[in-house]
Amino acid sequence: MTFSVIGTDGNGRFGLAVSSSSPAVAARCTHLRDQVGAVSSQNITDPRLGTRILDLLAAGATAQQALDAALVDYPDAAFRQITVLDAQAGAAVFHGEQTLGVHGDGRAAGCIAAGNMLANDAVPQAVADGFAESGGELEEKLLAALQAGVDAGGEAGPVHSAGLSVVSGHGWRDTDLRVDWHEDPIAELGRILQVWMPQRDAYVVRALDPAASEGYGVPGDAR
Repeated sequence: MTFSVIGTDGNGRFGLAVSSSSPAVAARCTHLRDQVGAVSSQNITDPRLGTRILDLLAAGATAQQALDAALVDYPDAAFRQITVLDAQAGAAVFHGEQTLGVHGDGRAAGCIAAGNMLANDAVPQAVADGFAESGGELEEKLLAALQAGVDAGGEAGPVHSAGLSVVSGHGWRDTDLRVDWHEDPIAELGRILQVWMPQRDAYVVRALDPAASEGYGVPGDAR
């Protein structure tokens, strides 16, 4: 019921995009940390695994080492599907024995994709290729990856939620967009991203150097 992609631009930015038939999928699956990497914990999701793996990455483990260590003595591994991308763009993936439906993963330069309950087994690689072959900023590449997954068949059933998040070393997710329930969540996510991208950097400046920030251009803003 989920497919996702984790990617990096190679310049310290990490991002994750995800879509699902379930509501609010990004609230459970998305795990990002500055200077460390990214994790998607999906299928029958345990969000605690994302934090556990990021902690291991922060302590110096590679993606594969962190994934392996997080699952040692973990009793419910059979139900989990996990992807990891570390700070060096090393990738790792795990598909538990109880991963739902048609499932698999795909890899390309700077990214890893995975999914379950898919229409066909070509979808994950299509997602990864969509990321690698698209241009623009990291957010745009992540959205292109999701759309490539849809074009390749997507999930076996309709999707209803999607999310896209990026960290860039500022200490928070400078892009963090969610569509928690919609008939066409990836298209809606794309519409929101078009609104967001021209304003993204201004919000970073407002946090880091408010005296130099631009006005909001709304009623009540005196600047």
